[in-house]
Amino acid sequence: MLAVFVNCAAIVAGSVIGLLFAKKIPQKINDAIQIACGLVSFVIGVQMAFKYQNVVYLALALILGGVVGTALDIDGKILKVGRFLESVFLKKGTDDGASANDAASTDSRDSSNPSSPTDSRAAEFSAGKPQKNFAYAFLNASVLFCVGAMAIVGSFKAGIEGDYSIIFLKSVLDGFIAIGFAAAMGVGTAFSALAIFVYQGALTMLSVFIQRYVSEALLSEITGSGGALIVLIGINLMGLKKIKTANYLPAVIFSALFVLCEPFVRSLLGM
Repeated sequence: MLAVFVNCAAIVAGSVIGLLFAKKIPQKINDAIQIACGLVSFVIGVQMAFKYQNVVYLALALILGGVVGTALDIDGKILKVGRFLESVFLKKGTDDGASANDAASTDSRDSSNPSSPTDSRAAEFSAGKPQKNFAYAFLNASVLFCVGAMAIVGSFKAGIEGDYSIIFLKSVLDGFIAIGFAAAMGVGTAFSALAIFVYQGALTMLSVFIQRYVSEALLSEITGSGGALIVLIGINLMGLKKIKTANYLPAVIFSALFVLCEPFVRSLLGM
């Protein structure tokens, strides 16, 4: 679990640096940083997405994953976790944006005053304009840091071989990304370390049992669908369109299932 703690610490440290940096620069520069983070996320996502080996698996995984995720409202549930963390650890009225509870309590007042700050923030975010928001920072950072082959392979190597090199490299990359994310979106980025702790910690502890099922083809398909999710994060951060990215998380599971089930399907078809 040492590698997991290092990864979490890197994200927290990067977030702290980003928050300190953000306090010293104008809002328009913060907005520029967020768009730049979105562009970087988009490029990383495209590179990952092209790691797929079977485009049919990728297409079906994204379609089925989007349907299942939307039906389960995964995005909304993760946002609720983010808002809960905000209510527990942060005081109301911080610079990180109003929480959902604050927005609900002032909804009637804002509706009668279209120019009120809360209403303006809600309208801008729904229109795709970048702005700080604890829950969305937590969601986007959690998805970005958890999705990808480095998290899976690194956790397996740490758990089975005691080789921390991949997770240490991932920690460095995550730390630098966290600087930009925290500067642009706020303190919610730091709390994504909790998602990393749960996700990579579970993979590390279960690695002995599931490592035998992990193949190069499975990693390729997971990386491809994970890359598509990071592309969606980039689109959100650049303010091009508001997409509920987390609703597509089941696509990663479907990608793995398609690869795992392929030998059985081939045997049934006599191929």
